[in-house]
Amino acid sequence: MLTHDQIWAAIDSLAERYGMSASGLARRAGLDATTFNKSKRQTPDGRLRWPSTESVAKILEATNASIEEFLTFITKQGGPPRQTMPLIGLAQAGSGGFFDDAGFPAGQGWDEVSFPNVADDNAYALEISGDSMLPLYRDGDVVIVSPNSPVRRGDRVVVKTTDGEVLAKELRRRSAKTIELRSLNPEHEDRMFPAEQIAWIARILWAAQ
Repeated sequence: MLTHDQIWAAIDSLAERYGMSASGLARRAGLDATTFNKSKRQTPDGRLRWPSTESVAKILEATNASIEEFLTFITKQGGPPRQTMPLIGLAQAGSGGFFDDAGFPAGQGWDEVSFPNVADDNAYALEISGDSMLPLYRDGDVVIVSPNSPVRRGDRVVVKTTDGEVLAKELRRRSAKTIELRSLNPEHEDRMFPAEQIAWIARILWAAQ
């Protein structure tokens, strides 16, 4: 069962993750700046106030965070059950033998990490290296990748090319002929590939520092 403290702590953590205060997050989401103030979390007579599902939906949209990422912050307070999944560094992922042709983890050399349960038995973890995903993902952050989840425009994704290059980007556009990827760090160029040069593409569900 989720508690009042877990939900509010998750909102505070989401704001911090994206470099904002709770009031800044509220403004970004188009809400009154005082919506998430600590003074608003209880009534004057001590009854607990809960954030509305609408306000949670708005802050997820404003930050482009997924519900799974939000649940990660709840988990830090003691929440959903966890599972063990394979872990490998992004820099290693381009080497042969770690994935099958469909982009599922395979072979030897994987470590393990504990993460909240996800609805994909083939999910795995990648440790980010470099700064191409700043400010969203930093060097050393771990992202959970789901090869079975549908991928849509605007999703953060991991892509492997037929040349063995592995990239963590945002999917800007996907057509029958090309795939366009956006670098979240403006100091790194966007990329575009012919569709036949993409071995597989998988959605990033959430991340943890």
